[in-house]
Amino acid sequence: MTSEISGDKVFCSAYSHELRAYGIEHGLTNWAAAYCTGLLIARRVLKKLGMDEDFAGVEEADGEYTLTEAAEGEDGEGRRPFKAFLDVGLHRTSTGARIFGAMKGASDGGILIPHSESRFPGFDIETKELEVETLRKYIFGGHVAEYMETLADDDEERYKSQFQGYIDDEIEADGLEELYQEAHKQIREDPFKKVNDAAGKDKSEYKKESLKYKKRKLTKEEKMKRVKAKIAELRE
Repeated sequence: MTSEISGDKVFCSAYSHELRAYGIEHGLTNWAAAYCTGLLIARRVLKKLGMDEDFAGVEEADGEYTLTEAAEGEDGEGRRPFKAFLDVGLHRTSTGARIFGAMKGASDGGILIPHSESRFPGFDIETKELEVETLRKYIFGGHVAEYMETLADDDEERYKSQFQGYIDDEIEADGLEELYQEAHKQIREDPFKKVNDAAGKDKSEYKKESLKYKKRKLTKEEKMKRVKAKIAELRE
């Protein structure tokens, strides 16, 4: 998004529900999904700008702290990366917040986003160092896998209640990392992939159809008449 005198303009967007096109059907609000969404927006932006081949970013997420650097052009001169700044809006900015998962995904996706590692999961405030393995675990849903295993052992009913979708799709805790790895790969192969249902319709088509049956909003006068009618009924 860019800010201009006429207002804010959205250049490109990505949403977590689009991750279904890449095999992620559940847990669309967790840290790993936020990372995937950030990766998705980065690859879309660079694809639209024709910069995706020059700036691949971190092709295999490893949890290391990296910033996108200039790429060497054919003429020997460096090509500057696409630069963006994180606008957190009303999101909380405590260490480990999901907004930083999206930022990490976008950064690893090849966009230059100035930041430090201090808000990533695994950052030790005392030693001022990032525990890379912890961050990698979050990127691949390792924290979710650990929670799944704990619940499965300690509270089977609660496990079934919270992870019924995973159970129905036969997704186990030890298969989450592979699931996210495959999603990262597919996002890089085609960042504009659409979510289709069995009938082959795009979800946006259903949204348009649903609007046809949306009730018309009442005018102020109509609302006042309805209120007066209800008051009259109560007085009878």
